Amino acid sequence: MADSQGSRDGDFSPGCSSVQQKSSNPESSCVSVKSDGSMKNPPMFKSGDKRPDLRSNLLSRPVKKKKKYTPVIQPQDFNESMNHDLSHDSKPAEVLNTLRSNLRKKFECLYEGISKQGNPTLLNEIYTELYITESESGEISNEHEVRQIETQSRRAETEDTPIKCSDIFRPLPGQDKPIRTVLTKGVAGIGKTVSVQKFILDWAEGKENQDVQLIFPLPFRELNLMKDKTLSLSDLLHVFFPETKEMEISSDKYKVSFIFDGLDECRLSLDFQSDVRLCDVTESASVDVLLTNLIVGNLLPSALIWITSRPAAADLVPSECVHRVTEVRGFSDPQKEEYFRKRVRDQSLANRIISHLKSSRSLFIMCHIPVFCWISATVLEKMLSKAERGEIPKTLTQMYTHFLILQTNIKHEKDYEKKVKDEDMILKLGKLAYQQLVKGNLIFYEEDLRECGIDVTEALVYSGLCTQIFREELGLYQGKVFCFVHLSIQEHLAALYVHLSFINKNINVFDQITNPTNGDQVSLSDLHQRAVDEALDSKNGHLDLFLRFLLGLSVKSNQSLLQELMTQTGNSSHNNEKTVDYIKEKINENPFPDKYVNLFHCLNELGDLSLVNEAQPHMSYGGLRNVKLSSSHWSALVFVLLTSERTKHEFNLRSLIGAKNDHVTLKAQNTADEVLQKLLPVVTATRSAVLCKCGVTDEGCAALASALRSNPSHLRGLNLSGNNLGDSGVKLLSAVLENPHCKLEELELSNCGVTNEGCAALASALRSNPSHLRDLNLSGNNLGDSGVKLLSAVLENPHCNLEKLELSDCGVTDDSCAVLASVLRSNPSLLRELNLSGNNLEDSGVKLLSAELENPHCKLEELWLCKCGVTDEGCAALASALRSNPSSHLTELNLSGNNLGDSGVKLLSDLKDDPHSKLQTLMTYK
Repeated sequence: MADSQGSRDGDFSPGCSSVQQKSSNPESSCVSVKSDGSMKNPPMFKSGDKRPDLRSNLLSRPVKKKKKYTPVIQPQDFNESMNHDLSHDSKPAEVLNTLRSNLRKKFECLYEGISKQGNPTLLNEIYTELYITESESGEISNEHEVRQIETQSRRAETEDTPIKCSDIFRPLPGQDKPIRTVLTKGVAGIGKTVSVQKFILDWAEGKENQDVQLIFPLPFRELNLMKDKTLSLSDLLHVFFPETKEMEISSDKYKVSFIFDGLDECRLSLDFQSDVRLCDVTESASVDVLLTNLIVGNLLPSALIWITSRPAAADLVPSECVHRVTEVRGFSDPQKEEYFRKRVRDQSLANRIISHLKSSRSLFIMCHIPVFCWISATVLEKMLSKAERGEIPKTLTQMYTHFLILQTNIKHEKDYEKKVKDEDMILKLGKLAYQQLVKGNLIFYEEDLRECGIDVTEALVYSGLCTQIFREELGLYQGKVFCFVHLSIQEHLAALYVHLSFINKNINVFDQITNPTNGDQVSLSDLHQRAVDEALDSKNGHLDLFLRFLLGLSVKSNQSLLQELMTQTGNSSHNNEKTVDYIKEKINENPFPDKYVNLFHCLNELGDLSLVNEAQPHMSYGGLRNVKLSSSHWSALVFVLLTSERTKHEFNLRSLIGAKNDHVTLKAQNTADEVLQKLLPVVTATRSAVLCKCGVTDEGCAALASALRSNPSHLRGLNLSGNNLGDSGVKLLSAVLENPHCKLEELELSNCGVTNEGCAALASALRSNPSHLRDLNLSGNNLGDSGVKLLSAVLENPHCNLEKLELSDCGVTDDSCAVLASVLRSNPSLLRELNLSGNNLEDSGVKLLSAELENPHCKLEELWLCKCGVTDEGCAALASALRSNPSSHLTELNLSGNNLGDSGVKLLSDLKDDPHSKLQTLMTYK
């Protein structure tokens, strides 16, 4: 959302002052107590794998079965007594003004790196709006967070309605339910904390949400320090916000907002199954009980609650207690450019930076994460300046290694005598980074540092390295907690430690033992292969980015960079051929895209693009019609398509397999169904899939339906017209449409051999989940009047949002017109476009439709009635209806191919020429 700063678990930190007003630390005092994950036992792998998954590592506690809650939320609570007049209460007014002033001072600045050494920048000067949307609570992804970003980058920025952080509690148009509790999820560094900061600052400056009188930001890192305390909610607030001690905080006096940042760092046992019920802010209990009662709505039921979390922990609060789930997706493509133009004063240099990042798809995708934009700006601003020479970073490893070099050159304001060399500190921090990475810890403590031989004073005072790499925070009781500025920095240092341990000391850290000296030496290729196996075996993909960095560090160009950091870097003449061959073998064996896609990124770090280059020629028109591809080449093709800007918005299968005279002529090498099955990861990741006239059958449809059930959230448009799917294929697709997470908006099934049997399945699915589909094309299918009646029952549902319905050449009669007229009568604001061409409607059917066009609430804009057996009598009915309804929305009327006389055409032509009529397009040719 904004510029780069220190981070909370890698999220941007607001660089705010400590809760204790006299603290000298001007940054956020977000602290958490030590997790159970910070254990002394060495990590175990393979058969002895004891690594907990990401979520248990983050939270270090068992996840209990959720109890069904009915949150206390009463709409009237939001309005009663919320505009309490304080003009006659001088003391409360003074306190409120003091709180507002303190929060403004605390959140008005952003800091580069960490605030002690960084340069403060006013938030409002550099703030860049983030892309935030409503989201499904859904399943928790097991992908590495960078992979989630790479997946999200394929989603068109216009497919969902963006929400400004200042509007986080405001319903979107069409939503009428009050929003009390909001859960905002997003990966590390994506901008959740800065969103919170902007929300608070706008309120404190009197710009937004002025109906709220009190805002209490309570980061979980702070609340963790109160883990063993027993006190009331009122007392808790007085501890964190001492200026409110003389106020009585209650729901009947003030409208209050609580902001709980960093649920993923919570070390409190938020037990929503507890029967302990608190309704009085003066009742004492443990902090976790206070929080659960506050979130559920027992305490201060009208208070607004905003919780932020990384995705892995987002479901710790039961969905029944959350009224809105939002997702921070980081910067959209235009917002990335806006950030660099704000961040880099020299606009010519800013343009060169943007151009360079766009030239590398992997780097530009990473720019969805604001903290990566900061890292890139820091590096490229120097590298692309006229005074600097050297290879411009094109891979992640190069970018992060350059960033690390820059940080080693940052000096403190005071000329402290260094007691530790930079290279020694890098190794120590790398060891810490690696050990905590395999445990899943993003925050750590003094004892963790001591285990790695790090003296806190050396790390944070004497070494210039740590100014923007590693941060210390002081909590409520001056307790210290440490973290890296971002998870990716931790992963890069961890990879550097593993690489240097092997190169310099012949130590394989995966085994935590020194290689024996009996001649059975392990090569760097062996280490790499072990790392590949460990990453592939990881269920949550938490070693994916680490693996990219580890392999990238062995490349010659990066070896040269390392010499700027280290006086000794061992033998750098390693040949990566064995590593590349091993990765290719794994790609060939692995059927799961989320696994092999990362392996292609690894090959990119190693500079090997052979598989990708071999796959490229088959992307030309018809290139897959008659070729035999290996599994690895299919995977390469999927990778190319997934990372292609072209297929981000639309995937066209027909262009890949080719067609002749609108009919596919595939030889036995690849049927359309086989090609479709191989490329399903691309279909499910794109916004619109064009699979028309490809020869797809119900077999391919079954595979497609299965893929969409497991990953239904991306696809918005699906065109299967001209394929022999039959009723069986449509039934399979209908099962997908029933999924509440399915957001398919456009479905084209013209000329697919569908009868009223398939239509019945489709209608049943739309009754179950009527809200998303906007465009349905069933033209050229033998639906008959019975099929139209089935669909009409769906259209009468007030939750149905279908706007375009195409039923041309479907064998329907004027009976169907009667049914559709009933739909237009009961739900007149629904349909915008209706195509009934090629059906035997005659004048009787047209008259039925015309009667509904007289309704001033009818929103129909386009009506197609080509070749429907209409005469002047039908024309007269249409003209009369449109004349009698001056508010008619109809702009296009197609009556081509009907038996119209001059009188009928003139009636409609006169209407088109009428300045009061909205009719713009009239087609009456024979």
